[in-house]
Amino acid sequence: MENCIFCKIAKGELPSYKIYEDDQFIALLDIHPISRGHILVIPKQHHRWVHDIASFGDYWEIARKSALASQKAMNAQWVQYFTHGLIPHAHIHVVPRYDSIEKGRVLPEKVLSFPKEEMEEIAEKIRKGF
Repeated sequence: MENCIFCKIAKGELPSYKIYEDDQFIALLDIHPISRGHILVIPKQHHRWVHDIASFGDYWEIARKSALASQKAMNAQWVQYFTHGLIPHAHIHVVPRYDSIEKGRVLPEKVLSFPKEEMEEIAEKIRKGF
């Protein structure tokens, strides 16, 4: 899809903080994270919805591996998975959760921001645990 940000990332047209990549999927840090170590898992081919992906089990396996690597690297208490559909390219959010996040809240009230150097450090820590 011509104007799809995730298609552009998959083609290497836009930079990203990749955690994992294979022939079908990419796991990368979200540039608008809701927690430290927030990962997006996207298919390289354009699909509108997560359930449109034929290798659905493989897709969720990458999300599971991303969660385990992120939880260990970031010392998170637990990991949350969710999909929205707000961006018209399938993606799974893998969000490490910490004590500092209010119990019972599904999503934090604000998006976080980290300097490029810190994003690179976070990505490297998670990659090592993948």
